[in-house]
Amino acid sequence: MKPLGIGLIGTGFMGKAHALAWRGARAVLGRNLPETRLELLCDTPADKARDMADQFGFARATDDWEALVRDPAVDVVSITTPNNLHHRMALAALEAGKHVWCEKPMALTLAEAEEMAAAAARAGTVTLLGYNYIRNPAFRHAQKLIAEGRIGRVVHVRGWVDEDYQADPDLAWTWRARLADAGLGTLGDLGCHLVSLVVGLCGPIESLIADTQIIHQTRPLPDGSGRGTVENEDTATAILRFASGAQGSISTSRSAWGRKNRLDVEVHGTKGMICFAQERMNELQLYINEGPKGEQGFRTILTSPEHPPFGAFVPAPGHQLGFNDLKVIEAGDLLAAIRDGGAAYPSMADALGFERVIHAIADSARAGGVRVSLG
Repeated sequence: MKPLGIGLIGTGFMGKAHALAWRGARAVLGRNLPETRLELLCDTPADKARDMADQFGFARATDDWEALVRDPAVDVVSITTPNNLHHRMALAALEAGKHVWCEKPMALTLAEAEEMAAAAARAGTVTLLGYNYIRNPAFRHAQKLIAEGRIGRVVHVRGWVDEDYQADPDLAWTWRARLADAGLGTLGDLGCHLVSLVVGLCGPIESLIADTQIIHQTRPLPDGSGRGTVENEDTATAILRFASGAQGSISTSRSAWGRKNRLDVEVHGTKGMICFAQERMNELQLYINEGPKGEQGFRTILTSPEHPPFGAFVPAPGHQLGFNDLKVIEAGDLLAAIRDGGAAYPSMADALGFERVIHAIADSARAGGVRVSLG
C-alpha cells in the first residue's frame, strides 16, 4: 500500500494532538499500519501555516482549506477547526474522495450531522470522529468485563463530565456562547464524550428526560462595549433508559469550579460494579459480590500490557499513558481501517447516534422535560 498523504486543517490544541498522533501511530503501534506522509498543513494567516508546518513536520503549507481537500497528494484530511467549520470541510473532503478524521462534535445542528453521515455513506471512504476517551485501555477493559458478565446484568449507570472553563462570570464573551458559531454548549463540548462512554458500556439509549440551564446569561464583550448574550447551555442533566432495560443518569457542566476534566462513569450490575475516572485514566475500580463478606471491597486494576494496546507504549504497569497517547491509538485505528477496507469506530454514522442523544437532551429541556424517544 502506498504511503498515505496527510492533510491537517487547524493547528491549535487538537491540531497539535493530531500531528503528534500521525507522527507516532506507526512507530508505536507497529509497521503493519500503512505508512504516512505529513503532506499539507492549513491555517491562517499563511505565515502561521508555514511556521506550524515546519514545527509539526509537514512538507507544505497553505492558508486555503479548500485547496487542501482537493490536493491529489492528500489522502486523509484531519479537521481540528472550530465547530462551525466541521460540516463544510467534511462535506468537501468526502466529495473529493478523502478519508476524514474530524473532531467532535460533528456539526452545529442535527440536520448538518445527518448530512455528513449521508455524504460519508456515499463516499465510501473511512471516517472517524475524535472520541479519544473510548480508546483508553482501562475503558476497553471495562467493556470486556461487562461483556463477559463479570458484574452481572447491567441495571444502572451514572456519569458526570465537568470542567470550569466557563465558571467565572467575568470571563469575556466568545464564539462558544453563540449557537451560530458553537452550536450546543456543554453538551457539544463535553456531554458528547460522556454519551460515547455510556453507550460504549451499556449500549444504545432508548429514551430520555432532560433539563439544562444557562448560569451566566450574559458576559462582557471583549472590546468593553457592553455585554453579549449567552445562547447555549452551561449545564445539562438527563435521565436515561437504555434499549437493554438498564436506566441511568448523566450530567455535564462547563461551569463547575475546581473541575478540570472530571469524566467519571459508574456501571452497576446485579453482581457488582465498575468505576472509571478519566482524571485517573490508568486505573479501573472493580467490585464483585463474591467471597467472604468481611473481605469484599473495591479492587484497583492498574492498566498494563495485559490491557492492549498499553504494552505498545510501555512494557510495565505504573508507567502511565496520557491524553495524547489516546490520540495515537485513535490514529492507529483509522489507519487499520483504511488498510483493511473496513470501518473505523465511531464513524460518522456511529457518531450521528451520539449527536442524536445530545440534541434530544436539548429538545427535552426546551419542551419542559418531556420524554424524548431515540428509537
